[in-house]
Amino acid sequence: MDAMQRGNTKHGVALDERLRREDEIEARRVDPEGEGDRTGGAPVGMTPDEVEGRSNLGRYIPKSCLPGDRDALIAGARELGAPDEVLDALRLLPAGTRFETVNQVWAALGGRNEDPTRRP
Repeated sequence: MDAMQRGNTKHGVALDERLRREDEIEARRVDPEGEGDRTGGAPVGMTPDEVEGRSNLGRYIPKSCLPGDRDALIAGARELGAPDEVLDALRLLPAGTRFETVNQVWAALGGRNEDPTRRP
């Protein structure tokens, strides 16, 4: 059996499958305290609407702009054809602050990210 059929040259098929299932389970983990929709698949600490908002924001932040400041993020978003609502949100970011990730940008705009310390 060649490496392509096995799926990974470092693990066997069984381990690859177990790791894939664990990733899927983790991705489906939802907020146990009802802050999110249990059927929506939102991570712990976020609602489905927050997940969608962060995802929409991230769609318009090119990886090449991270790390970057407000002006770099706005310029990158413009290049990707971001809608006015995204550009307006990015304009609210503090000047002179460098952001490493979309999660940091989202948090600076008042959004919540998943909370890895909370367990369902």
